[in-house]
Amino acid sequence: MKKKNILVEKIIEGIQEKKGKGIVVADLRDTDNTICSYFIICQGNSPTQVASIADSVKDYVREQIAEKPIAVSGIENSEWIAMDYCEAIVHIFLPYTREFYNLEHLWADAKLTNIPDLD
Repeated sequence: MKKKNILVEKIIEGIQEKKGKGIVVADLRDTDNTICSYFIICQGNSPTQVASIADSVKDYVREQIAEKPIAVSGIENSEWIAMDYCEAIVHIFLPYTREFYNLEHLWADAKLTNIPDLD
């Protein structure tokens, strides 16, 4: 990431709080025709963990920087939850759903930053 972005940092911390894995930040600021500045992509091992990661991100970001997502979708089945923070969109996947949609490849022209998993 070019410059530290507090929203992105807090989203990552919320993901890590629930042991989300495979975190990738796609910096879309230099990419034409994008709907936001960042995609934050991660995964959980089960629908329960995916939902817990989404709850953690929502609570953590609200408590730390008083931001709320303008929309959240996918909670019904928790295979892919998308959280729209305007500047950033968080994608929380089950592993097979993430592999199928392969968002990292879709935005391959963006600057991708892999965040190491916490143990």
